[in-house]
Order: sequence, then C-alpha cells, then structure tokens
Amino acid sequence: MSATTPKLRLNVLDQSPIRPGSTARQALLETVQLAQLADRLGYTRFWVSEHHNTHTLAGSTPEVLIAHLGSQTSRIRLGSGGVMLPHYSALKVAENFRLLETLFPGRIDLGMGRAPGGDRLTAHALNPHNTFSEQDFVEQLMDLQAYLRDEKVPDTIHERVMAAPQAATSPELWLLSSSGQSGLFAAHLGMAFSFAQFINGNGGPAAVRQYRERFRPSRELAAPLANVAVFVLCADTEEKARELRAAMDLLLLRFGKGERGSFPTAAEVAAYQFTAEDQAHLAFNRNRVVSGTPAQVQQQLTQLAADYGVDEITAVTITADFRDRRRSYELLAEAFALAPEPVEPEMATA
Repeated sequence: MSATTPKLRLNVLDQSPIRPGSTARQALLETVQLAQLADRLGYTRFWVSEHHNTHTLAGSTPEVLIAHLGSQTSRIRLGSGGVMLPHYSALKVAENFRLLETLFPGRIDLGMGRAPGGDRLTAHALNPHNTFSEQDFVEQLMDLQAYLRDEKVPDTIHERVMAAPQAATSPELWLLSSSGQSGLFAAHLGMAFSFAQFINGNGGPAAVRQYRERFRPSRELAAPLANVAVFVLCADTEEKARELRAAMDLLLLRFGKGERGSFPTAAEVAAYQFTAEDQAHLAFNRNRVVSGTPAQVQQQLTQLAADYGVDEITAVTITADFRDRRRSYELLAEAFALAPEPVEPEMATA
C-alpha cells in the first residue's frame, strides 16, 4: 500500500464452529479465546453469528455471547454478525443492544440480517408471524432506529414506548447481506453495510458501489461505511495453506449439496474423489476464500479491499484443528502489522 493509502483494518467474524470430535461448549470457549486473542493483536471488531437448528455451529444467540465476550476483553469492538431481525421485535433487539452498549460503551456493533439463519421451518418456530417480506423488514429497521434514537413520533407507538435502559451512546448499526438489496436499505436509512463474500463470491464490489452512490446521511452516520467479509486461511507454509484450502473447498462443496456435516479432516479430504461436477462447483466458490502464506494473503486482501474501495476486511476462519484457526489470525495480524490501541482507564474498568 502506498503512503497515502489508509491502513487496512481487520475484523473477525466467528461462527463458533463445532469441530470434529468437539462439543458446543468447547466451541464457545474457543470463541472466547479468539476474542481475547483478537483484542490483544489489534483487530478492530469481533462479531459473532446467529444460526439455528444446527449441530455444527454453537452460536445461536449473539447478544448473550457478546455480553460474556465484553467481560473477557478490554478494547475490541464486539458485535452481531448478525441478528436475524425478522425473528424478533425491534423493541427487544433495541433493548438488548442498548443494554450491551451501556455495559460496554463505545464498543458495540449491531449487525442485522434478514436471512433465516437456518431453515424456514425453524424461522417459523422462532416467529410464527414472520412474512419474509422486504417491506416488513424495512419497517422493523425504521422502528429500531426510532427506539435507539428515543424518538417521540406522534400517533405512533414511539410516542409512548421507549427502549431501556437510557444510554449516552448507541451501538453502530450495520446491515449484512450477500446480495445488493440490503445494501440499498442501508443506504436509504444511513446505516453501515457489510457484504458477505464468504457466502456469495460474486457481485460484492458492485453492491458496495451502489450502496455508496445511494447513501443518505443519517443522525448516526454522516458518510457511507462498508466492509467485506471473506473466508481467510493463512498458514506458515504453502503446503499447509493448500491443506486448509482443500478442506474448506470440501466443506463448501458439501454445503452446496445440502450436506450439513462438521469441518472435514485432512484424512477425509485425502479420501474424497472430486468429480468433474465437483470441480465446477469449486471454481464457482473460488472467490469466497482467500488462502496462502502471510505474504500471499496480505497481497490478496489488499487487492480485495481495493476492489471494494474499503479499508476494512472481516476474516472468517474455520479449520478442523483449533490451533490452525488461531495461527491463521496470528499470521494475519503480523502480515498487516496490527497493533492494539491503548485502552482508556475508564473503559478498562467499565
């Protein structure tokens, strides 16, 4: 990067994957360890996800996990990647994250999505009134903003109902999407936008560009703010990076076929026979994953940031061995010379 190029900030999105032979409790404890590691290394944000009706991911309630992570870290921003808003009332989400912001002021991100975070049957069980309608989602977003702003809108529920507790600061509002539609919602409402390239390897730069072009400043955000999330596998050697990449390729291949198993081991990858059709799927998924040695990954992510026109990238790393996952984040921090900002005394003891 040139001297005039802003330093790239790095984030973590952790889905609390349950590794082969592991348990949900171990997965959550590993998430805590990674949050502490990211805090020490100088990552900017640590987001946790929401998934339901699955045996492979332990993160089902990000707001609960964020509360625990806040007590185990001191500097890093913590957030949801994201809360699936149609499952819940806007008031309850506003209160959950206002409470988190009160506990950890200036450190909370409220990332939201409209995907089920699982299957439609489970989504119906979470909220039988969920219509999956875009208009309903937009209205929820507007209600959420009103609650967090303490707006008193005449002849509406906001005239008489407020979100508690009252707080001097508010969480940052992010819309998460693997398509361009939520980017348009984010632009219209003046929210930040995160594109999930780890879910959809195509169309991301165009979606972020359209978000910027249509952005309307809001009370919370004066200018567009965007980042991109991508699978990242960083290893000490090219051989190790190829091993991790092959396992991720097989995971994505299985997922695309509707198979919901745990992350493949090296033995499973070695035994698998890839067909010509499989190879076509691997090529289609190619842009969802960045892998290699630190120098190779640094070059690829720098180019990705330039393609998107962002100065912030979110890394999603899943491996069969927790040591490989941890090492990937360590190498990534070294490659980009991350350094944690000093913690203000009152923030450290909040």
